[in-house]
Amino acid sequence: MKKTGPTNENMKQLIQELKKESISQKANIWKRIAQDLSKSSRQRRVVNVSKINRCAKKDETIVVPGKVLGSGDLNQGITVAAFSFSDSAKKIITDAKGKCITIQELLKTNPKGKNVRILG
Repeated sequence: MKKTGPTNENMKQLIQELKKESISQKANIWKRIAQDLSKSSRQRRVVNVSKINRCAKKDETIVVPGKVLGSGDLNQGITVAAFSFSDSAKKIITDAKGKCITIQELLKTNPKGKNVRILG
């Protein structure tokens, strides 16, 4: 069976950006996220807000190489970067005084990838 990968053009462009930034900044976190996003959509990570709440500390930055879903509650203000968010997840995170950003935005604001945790 043929190995599949992302067909979404935005996803392909993001993977290329992550690989380039990984080499130029010598930050392996971007290479790891690019590998996770290169998987087929069935193997890509899907994380509920409840898991983010259990695993994250206050004022931490979390990266989800996939989609964040809105099941559960969030008790703390954290920054969550993901490829996509469900509408309910965005509402829960912003109501808890957190921020929802894309992986591209995180890449621009934190090119070294310091103090970022991958979750999923």
